[in-house]
Amino acid sequence: MYTLGDIPRKNALHYPDKEAIVFEETRLTYEKLNQRINRLANALTKMGFNPGDRVTVFSENTHKYLEVYFAAAKLGMSVTPINFRLSDDEIIHIVSDSEASCFFAGDGYEARAGKMRERLQAINAWVAFDNNTPGFIVYEDMLNDASEKEPDVTVDEDDLAVLMYTGGTTGLPKGVMLSHRNIMAGVISANLMSNITSDDTTCFVLPLFHVSFWPAFCLLLAGGKVAINRKSDLNEILRIIQDERCTHMNAVPTVYGWLLQFGNVDAYNLTSLKLLSYAGSPFPLEILKQCIEKFGPIFAQGYGATETAGGAISLLRKEDHILSGTKSKLLASAGKASLCSEIRIMDENGLALPIHETGEIAVKGKHVMMGYWKNPELTEKALRGGWYYAGDMGYMDEDGYLYLVDRKADMIVTGGENIYPKEVEDVLYEHPAVFMAAVVSAPDKKWGERVQAVVVLKPDQLVTEEELIAFYKKNGRIQMPQRH
Repeated sequence: MYTLGDIPRKNALHYPDKEAIVFEETRLTYEKLNQRINRLANALTKMGFNPGDRVTVFSENTHKYLEVYFAAAKLGMSVTPINFRLSDDEIIHIVSDSEASCFFAGDGYEARAGKMRERLQAINAWVAFDNNTPGFIVYEDMLNDASEKEPDVTVDEDDLAVLMYTGGTTGLPKGVMLSHRNIMAGVISANLMSNITSDDTTCFVLPLFHVSFWPAFCLLLAGGKVAINRKSDLNEILRIIQDERCTHMNAVPTVYGWLLQFGNVDAYNLTSLKLLSYAGSPFPLEILKQCIEKFGPIFAQGYGATETAGGAISLLRKEDHILSGTKSKLLASAGKASLCSEIRIMDENGLALPIHETGEIAVKGKHVMMGYWKNPELTEKALRGGWYYAGDMGYMDEDGYLYLVDRKADMIVTGGENIYPKEVEDVLYEHPAVFMAAVVSAPDKKWGERVQAVVVLKPDQLVTEEELIAFYKKNGRIQMPQRH
C-alpha cells in the first residue's frame, strides 16, 4: 500500500460492512465510503480534471473533506486545504499561488468563497458541499451522477498528494509539497508505534486543513473508525468519545487544558479511552501532570511538523509519561526518534553536536517533504545534505531522548544571555495561580531585548507582577540580567 487512494480501496475489500466514518447524522461503512470517493473521482474526471491538477478545500471538518483527499489521491491530483481562519487576502494568495483549478466550499463558507470568485479567475469549478448556492455545483449532485467504478489512473508514491501552506515564523504562507510516500511513511510509523488496530476509534477534533489530519488516515489505514467533530466544542467532543466508545483522541495541549477546567467532564463516560496524544505546541509540564492525574497514564506526545507530513519526528510513549521516580524527568522531553525518523542536533555549520549540547534539530526520513512549492531558495535552506532543518532548538541525552528548547527564531538575546521563552513559561506554570502563560521579546534600550510575559490566572486567583517575578527568580534555571 503506497498511496492515499489505496486506503479506502483496500479496506472496502477487507472491511466492507464495518463503519469507517461517523459525522453528525452520517455513518459510512468502508464500502459506502469507497463508493462515494470513486463517484467524486469520476465526476472530477468527467469535468475535465487530470492528474497533476490541484483542488482546494475551504471548510470545517466533515466526512466530505476526507472524500476529497482520497478522490484526488486516486486521480493523481493534489489537495490544498485552506485554514478558514485566514483573511480573504491570505486565502486568495494561497489559492492563486497553488494554481488550484477546483474550489470546494463547506457548509456556511459558500457565501464567503463566492465573494472571492472575481479574484480567482483560474478556478474552473466551484463546488458547494452542502448548500445550493448560485454559481456552485452541489456536491451530492456530482456524486449522484457519477460512476462507482474504480478510476483507471496510475498514481506513483512520489507524486504530489497534498500542497499544504504553513506560515510558521517566516512571513507569507509557504507551500509544503507532501508526496504519497511522505504521508504514508508517517502514517504507517504512527500506527506501528501507537499500536492502532481495526478495533480502535479516534475522536477527530483538530482541523482537517492542518497536518494533524494524520489520525484520520491512521485509523482508516488500520480498518478502525473515525468519529469526526466539526469544531472544538467541549461538550460535543466528550459526547462523541462517550457515544462512539472512542479509544483515541489527538489534540493540542490547549484543548486538554480546557478540559481540565471544564466542569462537565465528569458527567461523561470516558472509560473507553486508551490513548490521548498531543502535539502542535509544548505542553506546560504542570498542566501535563494534572492531565495525567485526571485522565490517567494514557498520554503520548508526537513532535512533528508540516514539513514531516504529520509523521512524528519523535515520540514520547505512554510508558514514558511517569509522574514519580527517576523517569518523571522524561515528561519534559519529546521522546525518541520515531520509526520513520533519524534525528541529529546540528551546530551553525551543519556539524552534529554531542549529547546535552543545544543546537538546531535536523531530521531525515521518507516522511520529510519534497520541498517548498515554487521556492527553490527556501527549499535549499531547509533541506541540506539530506537533512531537514526544523528551525527548533534542542538537545539529546545519553539515552536518545530529545529535549526541545524553543523555536530558533523565538530566542531572546538579553544582556548577552540566550533566553528561550519556553524555559520561562515552564517556571511560570508552576505557580499555583497561573492558568496560561506566554513569553515574548520586547525591545529594551539598555539590554537590546527584554523578556516579557503575558499571564492568565485561574478563576478566583490573585497574584501580583512582583510576586511572579520573585517566584521566577527563586525557581528559574535561567536568570535574566538585573534591571537597573
